Amino acid sequence: MGACAKVAPMTTAPQRILRVAVPVPLRRLFDYLSPPDRPVPVGARVRVPFGRRQLIGLVLEQSDTSEIAPGRLKAVSAVLDPRPVLPPALLELLRWAGGYYHHPLGEVLYTALPAHLRRGRGLTPPRDKLWRLAAGGRAVDSRALARAPVQQRILQALAGQDAGLSAAALAQLSPGWRGALGRLEEKGWVEAVTAAPPSPADPRPPEPGPALNPDQVRAAQAVTGALGRFGRFLLFGVTGSGKTEVYLHCAREALERGRQVLMLVPEIGLTPQLVARVQRRLGVPVALLHSGLSDTARHRAWQDAAGGRAPVVLGTRSAVFTPLKRPGLIIVDEEHDQSFKQQDGFRYHARDTAVMRARLESVPVILGSATPSLESLQRAREGAYVRLDLPDRTGGAGMPAVELLDLRRLPAAEGLSPPLLEAVKARLARGEQSLVFLNRRGFAPVMLCRHCAWQARCRRCDATLVLHRASGRLRCHHCGADLPRPALCPQCGKEALRPVGLGTERLAAALQRRFPGARLARVDRDTVRRRGALAAVLERVRRREVDILVGTQMISKGHHFPRLTLVAVVNADPGLFSVDFRAAEHLFQQITQVGGRAGRGEQPGQVLVQTHHAQHPVFAALRRHDYAGFAEYALAERRETGYPPFSCLALLRAESPHREAAEAFVGWAAKTGRETGEKEVQIMDPVPAPMERRAGRYRMQLLVQAPQRPPLHRFLQAWLARLEESGAARKVRWSLDVDPMDLY
Repeated sequence: MGACAKVAPMTTAPQRILRVAVPVPLRRLFDYLSPPDRPVPVGARVRVPFGRRQLIGLVLEQSDTSEIAPGRLKAVSAVLDPRPVLPPALLELLRWAGGYYHHPLGEVLYTALPAHLRRGRGLTPPRDKLWRLAAGGRAVDSRALARAPVQQRILQALAGQDAGLSAAALAQLSPGWRGALGRLEEKGWVEAVTAAPPSPADPRPPEPGPALNPDQVRAAQAVTGALGRFGRFLLFGVTGSGKTEVYLHCAREALERGRQVLMLVPEIGLTPQLVARVQRRLGVPVALLHSGLSDTARHRAWQDAAGGRAPVVLGTRSAVFTPLKRPGLIIVDEEHDQSFKQQDGFRYHARDTAVMRARLESVPVILGSATPSLESLQRAREGAYVRLDLPDRTGGAGMPAVELLDLRRLPAAEGLSPPLLEAVKARLARGEQSLVFLNRRGFAPVMLCRHCAWQARCRRCDATLVLHRASGRLRCHHCGADLPRPALCPQCGKEALRPVGLGTERLAAALQRRFPGARLARVDRDTVRRRGALAAVLERVRRREVDILVGTQMISKGHHFPRLTLVAVVNADPGLFSVDFRAAEHLFQQITQVGGRAGRGEQPGQVLVQTHHAQHPVFAALRRHDYAGFAEYALAERRETGYPPFSCLALLRAESPHREAAEAFVGWAAKTGRETGEKEVQIMDPVPAPMERRAGRYRMQLLVQAPQRPPLHRFLQAWLARLEESGAARKVRWSLDVDPMDLY
């Protein structure tokens, strides 16, 4: 009898370990057991147990081993995606951003996902919910609801909309629309329906644009010559010089090669006009991404971009993380704008992130501005960026003449000097439009008792309360506190408080009294809260239904009004006096941008700037339209003082309801930082924030400076590890801001 064959013992393949990023403020990945019956690709979402919660995380790595004992490892609860939701290059960008800005990677990845995906829903966007009149509601006379005005308005609005209205449309009718709608549904007068998925827009032949001038041709050729590889271009063009035409020419070339275009703009208000222009000129669908859209609309645009169905993606800051199937070109319009820097949570800069994304995707990036940031100008001087100049306005239009109105020598009633009023009067007589700019909303920034000198101040902030006369309320523009206007001084009770200072509400009222026949519109956050309100006002201006436009920085850039020939800056001085070393740069940029709205058509433009400091170098350069000259002066000053772009900064902020806790934490952080031994890093002394108390919390800050980025990042990595382990850190709310744009 032959020998029996040995049977090998059965072995089980070890379960794979998934390293998952979850949205928690911890700078690490977490190990989980992979399901034994299915592979989980890197970049897919999983639902995982985390303490007592179930969180949605993203798989970033796989391994056969873990530092955690096998018996302690938990398995993922569910695998949500059969394939990665983010492409490899975008995952690499997000990893870079988490490392560069020293922010927990799970929270960074969360930023790149639509809200529906963050909640664990499917990749396919849900359909919108609409409300329409039910059969019973069609026979109801809305006049019978006079005692229920919100219900009445909803019925009247639905009467003309057979397809129904969305939540966003109903929200414009009244803040209390949900309760009123619920009562109408209970009566059987209104019903909810699911909207049909939107059909893709039919492609249209692109409209021809104007012929490019020689400077535009040179700029466009430089960019299109770099399609298919990484290139950084700074498009430095005066206001009205046709930067957008260069963008469109380069975008068309990228589209013809089958690639997608990502375009970032700083403000939501710029997008409607720009979307229509892009669609008209390129003849392709545009996916729109900004915070003013519903979650479903953003999810749909995100999916269209990821699937390659949207040839052009246009959005604000967070759109820099939108996945693209065939990336070809990235454009950052108004690259200097401060709104590209996220000021809370994950504090990234969309412009700098866009440049890194272009490198990782091997595509060119255009940074465009009439007033580029000094950081970008210095990079162009060093050869890191290719500078492309557009020194002249298109169509033969000249730059507006800039005139300074010296308020030391001119009277000004309610902020309006006689030359400014005469200039507005002359435009009204000629049928031209004027823009009067004041970057402060409300009626008056101070309410003062002239008997005892008491001021209305916020109880939670180191700030005065602003009078909003139309509503009769005093509001804090920092924490949102809202109080009724007192009839008498709360301190002495002897007389009513008097408004001191000027806001857009008071300015508009003063201009309306001076020019009672003029058609006036005001644009600030108080007047354009409702969806579509800003676009409606701007359309009235374009249709010449507005003679005088009063507003804040919301109207300072990107808009084209051919009949607007006068821009008046009522008070330019606040920008000169700030603890921020960028104050003069920002002031020049702001006045240049708002002044650039004047004289873009056939009539010449004029810019009037009221100031008490007419001899300041900023205003001298403004009169010459010499931003390049101002930049040379400012860069030399920055070099002498060692500020960016000649150094690198990080700002540690801490806040607490108790001043002592915030002081103790930043003091301990400074001491700990000096013990790291990083000699190239300078740690400043802790100081209170310029507004020390805000929303009931005391704020302290600590500035860290280094001549180069590598030593700064080495220091921050070691420093943060110690800060997170300290007991003092758990007693305050703290954050780190790398490359801070705002020292406030």
